[in-house]
Amino acid sequence: MNIALVHDWITSTAGAERVILDLSGIYPKAPIYTSVFEKEKTQGFEEKDVRTSFLQKYKIIRKKRELLVPLVYFAFENIDLSSYDLVISNTTGGSKALILKPEAIHICYCHTPPRYLWYPNLDPRSSKGSFRFLRNWSKSWLMEWDLASSKRPDYYIANSINVQKRIKDIYNIDSKIIYPPVDVEKFKPKTIENPDDYYLFVSRLVGYKRCDLVVDAFNELGLPLKIIGSGPEKKRLVKKANKNVEFLGFVSDDEMVRYYQKAKAFVFAAEEDFGIVPVEAMAAGRPVIAFGVGGVLETVSEGLSGTFFKSQTPESLIEAIKKFDASKFDSRKIIEYAEKFSKERFKKEFAQYVQEIIKSQETNCKQTTYSK
Repeated sequence: MNIALVHDWITSTAGAERVILDLSGIYPKAPIYTSVFEKEKTQGFEEKDVRTSFLQKYKIIRKKRELLVPLVYFAFENIDLSSYDLVISNTTGGSKALILKPEAIHICYCHTPPRYLWYPNLDPRSSKGSFRFLRNWSKSWLMEWDLASSKRPDYYIANSINVQKRIKDIYNIDSKIIYPPVDVEKFKPKTIENPDDYYLFVSRLVGYKRCDLVVDAFNELGLPLKIIGSGPEKKRLVKKANKNVEFLGFVSDDEMVRYYQKAKAFVFAAEEDFGIVPVEAMAAGRPVIAFGVGGVLETVSEGLSGTFFKSQTPESLIEAIKKFDASKFDSRKIIEYAEKFSKERFKKEFAQYVQEIIKSQETNCKQTTYSK
């Protein structure tokens, strides 16, 4: 069986890109098709067979997401995958628009229907950028295109209950839930040590991650906060932050693991589809203080691996931190809880489900043949 993997675009190595890398681990001979590929900005794809659409030759499209997004559906419709029997798309948008031969199986691992189309309140980037007028102008027909292309996959897998509900609400399509892979072994400490006094925030510094909320809260509290990550919001955040807030920028993997393991607690303020970084913190044995909406309700267990604040405001976070008592959390139990999101679990569940689909298709073909 010829298998192909498909991803919307590969311009960084964030959560969705880690998933396509793990899918490539399950199907190592499968090429990865994508709209554009920025090799120098990614990690893990050096030895992968990455094949791009016609958009790759336009540098401005590779660099400007606002220009790329309106074109990806057209780009994927024009990628020739006629030689493949099984195609697995890993998507938040356009790669489910693939047009395959009738007998091919298309399985869509969906991280969410496009937030910039259906949930713009969760992704304010949809109204920002040099070419935001283009995205605003194209939004209505992109919504139609997204709905039309949503019917093309034969099977949907949602990355959480939260996303499963969105798929049903927007596309009226049922889906199976398989939580995405987290490299829990990477963050697990060899020995349990007493944590330091600092709180930790790890994220790209973009608006919807709500780092501004966290900085405001810690400005008021005066407690030590370390922030790992960078992005367009960094200059503004650095300017408003007090001396107790430290911006570390990008750090090495080893440094990242150590910061996780030694933090008093991890702070998470965004409304996410799933949210991988809180699981990384739990894998390091550290409790999470999270905004209690979205995918985090499925990953963080109140009282066992963390606690929630109720509204997305500095005041609500301040209240949660004042009530937080690190001594009530057992690092070993947190680590054990995080194991349910491991890469090994993901690979086993995903491969097993794909095999079930293939067997079901083969059975249906035999029944159709016999009926004739």
